[in-house]
Amino acid sequence: MRPAVVRLVLALVLVAGVLAALMLGTRPLSIPDVIAALAPDATGPDRLVVVGWRAPRALSAALFGGCLALSGALVQSLTRNPLGSPDVIGLNTGAYAGVVGVILLGGSGWAALATGALVGGFGTAVVVYLLAFRQGVRGFRLVIVGIAVSAVLSSLTTWFSVKADLDVAMRAAVWGAGTLSGTGWPVLTLSAGIAALLGLGLPAAGRWLRHLELGDDTAAAQGVPVEPAKALVLTLGVALTALVTATTGPVAFVALAAPQIARRLTGRAAGTELPGSALVGSVLLVGADLVAQHAIRGVILPVGAVTVCLGGGYLIWLLARESRRG
Repeated sequence: MRPAVVRLVLALVLVAGVLAALMLGTRPLSIPDVIAALAPDATGPDRLVVVGWRAPRALSAALFGGCLALSGALVQSLTRNPLGSPDVIGLNTGAYAGVVGVILLGGSGWAALATGALVGGFGTAVVVYLLAFRQGVRGFRLVIVGIAVSAVLSSLTTWFSVKADLDVAMRAAVWGAGTLSGTGWPVLTLSAGIAALLGLGLPAAGRWLRHLELGDDTAAAQGVPVEPAKALVLTLGVALTALVTATTGPVAFVALAAPQIARRLTGRAAGTELPGSALVGSVLLVGADLVAQHAIRGVILPVGAVTVCLGGGYLIWLLARESRRG
């Protein structure tokens, strides 16, 4: 019963967070005002504020937080390492590098940026996978190789931004901060459809991860196609990360922290608690976006800056904890 109760509580917290996002702003609204604005026949400024401006951003935060958390849960379970998240092993950086490449080439629009994020993310995953492969892929080696590849990509991205024209460099810098300001209904609807298609592969990935967490030899003895299973899990993780990066830019640390928080709340491994991880990720990003919009009066921060500040402390704690265990 514990995982079910935790999921229910997280869902209620998520609903409360989305409702708060619809209420707060330069035009504060009450709960009855929000309900009235959501009515199908509603008109007027409240309808525009709630449905036209605030709802797409709040729902995007919930969707993208869940996508990042699922990506983190898949990769951490695959590597059997709490540090093995897309942030750490370079998938985020690769997707961002792909977006920067598209911007430098003059590309614009969601489709072009999404293509760049997918190419960059998958290219990075292939490079990391091949460099880490030695009679199979071991989690620790994947993390170490991913950190090295991420550092190289960060240096290249910085160099390209420095060499680019000022306007192009500013576009890349704004994108790199990670923000939900540009989300609207068309992008949200398309992103939700892609996320739903990717979700079709999660049940199979979850079943295989239960066996892979016991070790490659044990999984193979139980009939799991080890390397194809790892490839599927990694593909889903990259695609979920690239989907978010294409829309918001790189949003760090949600993929790292959410699966571990879900594991501690539910008492289950990250790979077997995908729904809980998704709910925690949604709650984290919705909360971070509320902080980004309302923590400083008159200033809207990039949500990526908030997640970096919060996630940095979490990463330090996690590193210290893993060091003591080692």
